[in-house]
Amino acid sequence: MNKTKKAKTTIIRSLAALLITMMALPLPSFAAGYTQTKYPIVFAHGLFGFDNIGPVEYWYGIPSALRADGAKVYVTQVSAANSTEVRGEQLLTQVKQILAVTGAAKVNLIGHSHGGPTARYVASVRPDLVASMTSVGGVNRGSKVADIILGVAPDGSLSNTVIVSITNGLATIINFLSGGSGLTQNSLAAAKSLSTAGSLKFNAVHGQGVPTSACGEGAYQVNGVSYFSWSGAKPYTNVFDIIDPALALTSLAFGSAKNDGLVASCSSHLGKVIRDDYAMNHLDEVNQTIGLINIFETNPVTIYRQHANRLKNLSL
Repeated sequence: MNKTKKAKTTIIRSLAALLITMMALPLPSFAAGYTQTKYPIVFAHGLFGFDNIGPVEYWYGIPSALRADGAKVYVTQVSAANSTEVRGEQLLTQVKQILAVTGAAKVNLIGHSHGGPTARYVASVRPDLVASMTSVGGVNRGSKVADIILGVAPDGSLSNTVIVSITNGLATIINFLSGGSGLTQNSLAAAKSLSTAGSLKFNAVHGQGVPTSACGEGAYQVNGVSYFSWSGAKPYTNVFDIIDPALALTSLAFGSAKNDGLVASCSSHLGKVIRDDYAMNHLDEVNQTIGLINIFETNPVTIYRQHANRLKNLSL
């Protein structure tokens, strides 16, 4: 009996010693490599966007989170306000530079808002350089907000002149503060590109991945490029975010249709639709304003990490 007790005591002590030793060792990173995609991830910002202004990133906290678990991430900067085609050519130049620096054969493009069609332009004209194209809150079928702006301020009117002057000035300031002062600004061209009519015209030439039905999914893969999308559907999400009231106001343009404050959920669809009903508004989709998001929804940083892992598992 004593021998049995001694044996049990020895076993317990051995297990305890082993446990203490394991606790003393550095913990393994179970997330190591989780976001390590085959090809670099390249971000494209939306209207009035930027890479960073001082410590504030457009993609707030997202690039660093992806890099921490293995991804190579590049944040691009194009004109804060201009046509999709102009912005697309600017993005294409940067994609070529990224490929030259990294030696990679392709990139995974992720575009938010106007960055969606901007990145789609690159995937359309140079599919050989793109592994995947992901649209986040993308204006893929136009925005009623842009339609209203153009309707309220038609070409040549005094109000149009005032709006264009103000928005061009804002875009110039944004680009200056973020180090992109040499980029051309044209807010009227941006509004036209983001309108329903402008998007329809763009999609006639660069319609890869765009659904053929009103609110369906598009082709999952075209010319070797895999297409994905997701978006939010809750304009007001955080009482401390000073931008939320403005998004609640602009959301009225969509009537009863689901929207994130600037883009209707159905308009955001592209390729494989991951979700179009996150409890997020248009800025929450990029973890803005500075992380003031809906605390009752999945953190947007987590969604980007999950998507990077999705791309990784597809060897993209």
